[in-house]
Amino acid sequence: MDKNYTPKQMATRLHVSTTTLRRYEELDLVPDVPRTASNRRYYTPLHVQAFIALRALIKGFEIPVSYDVMSLLKKGHVEQALWTINLHQYHIQVEKQRVEEIMGLIQKTDFTKYRNVHVTEEMKIGEVAAIAGVNPSAIRHWEKEGLIRSKRNPENGYRVFTSGELKKIIVLSSLRKTVYFIENMKQLLAALETSDLAAIERSFKVALQKLNEQLKNQMNGISEMMRYIELHSFFEEN
Repeated sequence: MDKNYTPKQMATRLHVSTTTLRRYEELDLVPDVPRTASNRRYYTPLHVQAFIALRALIKGFEIPVSYDVMSLLKKGHVEQALWTINLHQYHIQVEKQRVEEIMGLIQKTDFTKYRNVHVTEEMKIGEVAAIAGVNPSAIRHWEKEGLIRSKRNPENGYRVFTSGELKKIIVLSSLRKTVYFIENMKQLLAALETSDLAAIERSFKVALQKLNEQLKNQMNGISEMMRYIELHSFFEEN
């Protein structure tokens, strides 16, 4: 536990640049870096584990979440950091359930109701946004990208959406984080229009695969974070 590292040695070990290490330090994400008698910076085993934990968290969680957690740990707010991680683990569980729910929806031939809401062939943008659980601005963006199409009410010029387009919007809202490339989405929605269930199922399997990989990365990040917390306690006690 006594081995120390120069910035270059640490960067080599973590496969990052010394600039990246300094950025993490400036963001206050790792323990304060001590200096030798000759004023040279050096890293302890605690710093090694802090950097490893941070890099592992970034793989499983979004960067802002990882930074927030490491910042909380730096300040000694361990429980708050753990609850932050717990919340984002819950989010991935909800996302998985939603993907599975939408797969069931696509396989249904009757689409006159969705979550106890009556579905019609002429729904306003606000209605489909509320049903799908997205912002109207997202629907406008997807229409601009050519992913969905609306009609215009001849009487007032308002956008109206059919049940088929609502189904596409629900699919987009479910897969936008897991199958996010526009071209992938276009292929999926084309398959939805032609009722090509085999192609749709393949896309959903990819989505679930991505979530499974993210979950593994999250669990690894949590494992490294717990090692960091334990090591931090060890250094404080000794």
